[in-house]
Amino acid sequence: MSLETLRTSLATAVVVPVTPLHEDGSPDWDTYAELTTRLIDAGITVITANGNTGEFYALTHAEARQAVETAARAVGGRDPKAALVAGVGHDIVTATEAARHAADHGAPMVMVHQPVHPYVSAQGWIDYHAAIANAVPGLGIVAYVRTERITGSHIASLLHRAPNVIGVKYGVRDATRFAAVARDAGIDRLAWLAGAAELTAPMFWAAGARGFTSGLANVGPQLALSMLDALRANDFAAAMKVWEAVRRFEELRAADASADNVSVVKEAMAQLGLCRADVRPPSRPLPAPVREEIAGILRSWGLK
Repeated sequence: MSLETLRTSLATAVVVPVTPLHEDGSPDWDTYAELTTRLIDAGITVITANGNTGEFYALTHAEARQAVETAARAVGGRDPKAALVAGVGHDIVTATEAARHAADHGAPMVMVHQPVHPYVSAQGWIDYHAAIANAVPGLGIVAYVRTERITGSHIASLLHRAPNVIGVKYGVRDATRFAAVARDAGIDRLAWLAGAAELTAPMFWAAGARGFTSGLANVGPQLALSMLDALRANDFAAAMKVWEAVRRFEELRAADASADNVSVVKEAMAQLGLCRADVRPPSRPLPAPVREEIAGILRSWGLK
């Protein structure tokens, strides 16, 4: 696919699958494949393996590669129109090797996680992404921005050095800032994703985003797709009805600096019999009151 085709494909609900675990803590790749297939069959067209909802930073490098390989087989075997994005990160060499591995297994795009180095300069952020993008010029690159320190001018500088950057997953929960950043970078030059999922999707859509990421879709893919359909129809009243329905679930995920982001999703999936609720540290098992609240939310959605 051309870079322009890849950019256009991101105008959707981009879903990050969880990484299910066995009782002994090892990844359950058979269930991972089943869950990814479930998403594609429900109508999801872009999957991000090794996103944060997939516990990327709790996986070994070998496990992260296996996640890509498993997702690639599942996506490729279900819908020829579906696309795979592979999350990459850590140091430049590791990220580059992971991107090349993803390309070897059919992924046309990679998402570069925000650098986790304790000292990140804006210029260094540009250099980091440019080095990875230039090492894999045939891949579409999505930058994951989670800090307001990265401005539109920084993103524009990156585009000048790396023309295969096709999208930005913008994870700062500020629609006004997003509107400025997207326009300063060039709103028509990139695919812009509301990176904080359904809670920000309607507001970011009004400001020019045409896609959003979703962990919620692991639990109820039709909820994410209903919001997407409403936004595409410019029916903000309908989109906000979905927003109201998912609000508390997403607030549980976002609480305490998103400490339970993955745990909430996996607990809901466990209650539906889709996978175990287990997570790896530094995530945690949920206390009983939160588990009970999730059960009530699932009942309100008609899933339980």
